[in-house]
Amino acid sequence: METKDAKRSSAWLPVAWAATRLMLLLFVLKVYVFPGPDVTSDVSVIYRGWYEVLRTGTFPLDDVTWQYPPAAALAVLSPALLPFLDYATAFFVLACAADLAVLLLLRYAGRRPGRSPRGAWVWVAGLPLLGPTVYARYDVMVTAVAVAALLAAGRHPRAAGALAAFGALLKVWPVLVLLGVRGRGAWYAAALTGVVLAGGFALAVPGAFAFLTFQRDRGTEVESLGSLVLHVARHFGWDGQVLLNYGSVEFLGPYVGVVSTAALALTAAAFGWLLLWRLRSSRFEAHTAADAAFVAVLMFTVTSRVISPQYMVWLIGLAAVCLCFRADRMGLPAGLVLAASLVTVLEFPVWFGHVVASDALGVTLLFVRNGLLVAAALVAARVLWRETVPHGAPAPPPATRAAHADRAQLSP
Repeated sequence: METKDAKRSSAWLPVAWAATRLMLLLFVLKVYVFPGPDVTSDVSVIYRGWYEVLRTGTFPLDDVTWQYPPAAALAVLSPALLPFLDYATAFFVLACAADLAVLLLLRYAGRRPGRSPRGAWVWVAGLPLLGPTVYARYDVMVTAVAVAALLAAGRHPRAAGALAAFGALLKVWPVLVLLGVRGRGAWYAAALTGVVLAGGFALAVPGAFAFLTFQRDRGTEVESLGSLVLHVARHFGWDGQVLLNYGSVEFLGPYVGVVSTAALALTAAAFGWLLLWRLRSSRFEAHTAADAAFVAVLMFTVTSRVISPQYMVWLIGLAAVCLCFRADRMGLPAGLVLAASLVTVLEFPVWFGHVVASDALGVTLLFVRNGLLVAAALVAARVLWRETVPHGAPAPPPATRAAHADRAQLSP
């Protein structure tokens, strides 16, 4: 039964959400101007341009900035659901609706036995830290699908698998929510859903998978971890450039390829660690799937050649799911992600000019933000390993592990 304090906390959730989201809407609708470059141009110019192409029955085959899986077309086309609004306004309203859907899911989950309202509060308080960018990209919609998949994993693994596959066809990363899910049902459902949807897009719409080539050719984006090497190198005579390339602001010039290759090597190392964890882990609890997804997305975000501000939306959503469980121990890395989100809005959009110039302020902001993310990834990985991998004792036989996994998946 909820205590009076828990009930009072839950009652304040919708008030806090409404106040902060009204602020975000006022910024994206330009009632008030947020400092820095206009973050809404991606919707009013780029998304709107894709919308016009997609309406003709094809993907933007000649546009290298289209770097998304085929189901992303659904997000770009979604403003057609609100024909009485102009494209950009309709998109912002739908992004806000996806934000509300996440809150409702987390609030419902937090009321069940063994759960906590902490997760809903992380979402309510964390998302506004990123400023208007959260409603000016479709990542909040993808995060809503991933959150739904993780919260369904315990009681409805097949539904979780189907949602994860759909999310992966929206923006790839939601496939990682399956990493800590035990049992074959979720994986079978994910495979079936993915094959059916991907096949349908490939047959029905030309160029459904052209994005793979565009994504492969990207360089090192100026906000990524690897970019710090190049930011510092500019102060010692490196003569590279910062240019808009493949839809993001990237470094171009000598040794950029080396930095990008190193980032890919780090990503491969992260994948190897996650594979080792999966093989060694045997103690699975109700919150393990959420923890594993949080760690995996943290690792791939930190090691990526690109760390766009909207990536933080994913991490806030996954951190919120983790903290829906009272027994979860991801509080510290979740706090580090929230701190990184606050620094993120300072480096983009508020002082993005300083980042592009590689001056002292810009480089300091990147060192702090990326340092917080690295710390969050390391701490979260340590927590996951210590809670799931036995120490000094042989792993239980497969039958025992399966029984533990079944109980974890069915626990409330």
